[in-house]
Amino acid sequence: MERLMQYVWQHKLWSADRMTTNDGRRVRVIDPGVLNTDAGPDFFNAKVEIDGEMWVGNVEMHLRASDWRRHGHDRDRTYDSVILHVVEKDDAPVTRSNGERIPQMVLRCSPAFYDSYTRLVSAPATELPCAAKIREMPPLAITEWVESLAFERLNEKVERLSALYDTFCGSWQDICYVAISRSLGFGINNDAFEMLARRTPLRLLHKHSDSLFQLEALLFGQAGFFDAPPHGKGDEYFMRLAREYQFLADKFQLKPMDGSMWKSFRVRPQNFPYRRIALLARFVEGGFSLMQSILDAHSEKELRRLFAVELSGYWASHYTFGGAPSEVPARVLGNASIDILLINAVAPLYYAYGSRCGDYETAERAVTLLESLRPERNSIVATFTAAGIKCPDALTSQALIQLRRRYCEARKCLYCAIGHRLLSDAASGHSQ
Repeated sequence: MERLMQYVWQHKLWSADRMTTNDGRRVRVIDPGVLNTDAGPDFFNAKVEIDGEMWVGNVEMHLRASDWRRHGHDRDRTYDSVILHVVEKDDAPVTRSNGERIPQMVLRCSPAFYDSYTRLVSAPATELPCAAKIREMPPLAITEWVESLAFERLNEKVERLSALYDTFCGSWQDICYVAISRSLGFGINNDAFEMLARRTPLRLLHKHSDSLFQLEALLFGQAGFFDAPPHGKGDEYFMRLAREYQFLADKFQLKPMDGSMWKSFRVRPQNFPYRRIALLARFVEGGFSLMQSILDAHSEKELRRLFAVELSGYWASHYTFGGAPSEVPARVLGNASIDILLINAVAPLYYAYGSRCGDYETAERAVTLLESLRPERNSIVATFTAAGIKCPDALTSQALIQLRRRYCEARKCLYCAIGHRLLSDAASGHSQ
């Protein structure tokens, strides 16, 4: 609740005619100050006029005035600079460390503001309580917010890659290997694929890059599929791979991951992790150089060709180990799946590489690529488009996913441009 009070103070959403200290002096806020996110008073360098007298200093907020003494502020000289104590409930006087009384006031907002805030943060996860406000907002405001969200999401992915940069001492091939591996999880198996890549580094795979069979043995073995329930019991290829992995595991002292991490429940057979792992082995066959190929690609068409890889042998006709061969296409990734790789791996790689190397042209390629790709089709995008936000490309769909995941689901309506507009209108008495 203190966070809500800070929001009201920061954005001046109080009822101006009710701004008085507890002893009846008129309060006029000239400048609410700067919100402090560290230790110390809540707002620095505020300017407040109390009965015509100007005060310059800090502002502290509590739900109850008695929290001032409970937190020890009356003995802490750090809080001697507080010029106004703002509370929801006035249940005690407050003083500085020298015993001097500090002006105190109860922060009052309109009932409509609190009702709007309550509706926003308590709405079921399946609902979008601000849908009506979205339609009322100026298109330019929506466009600016969506653009900000798109770059916020892109930067989150770049931060992940930056951590890999330190881990792999600047090796972009290793970074690309982990990034592509993670994206092959397509959401449901992202973490499992990243763990597989980290446990099976390129330096190990490159020792066997001339043998697709050994690459598959290493990757399936490290994935824990040979320790999991025997899907391939009685399958000759499964048994051969298992024997080869045991030999390599003993040689290199390898430890597989927990096979139960992989999820196949309610997943279509073509999205099972087996063929995706086989695809990863194909990427490494002959030496992994995908990062350089991505940088050298001059068009979206060239990028797509990098991922339009066909599987041969066992995986050309199997979705998983065991069972009869299926009539499946040799190509493991369709256009929609390649879109996901371009969105979640290639674009962030462009942006991270360009930012790290000072190559702004490459960084800009990330944005250009996202603007050229079709928007993702999922329930999140459908919810916001139904509310009136146009979604012409993947840059926008990424922004909408960011909005839902980081703001709506986290109940951070106070920090959302749409939520802020709704609450501001409620505080000022405008229609919603």
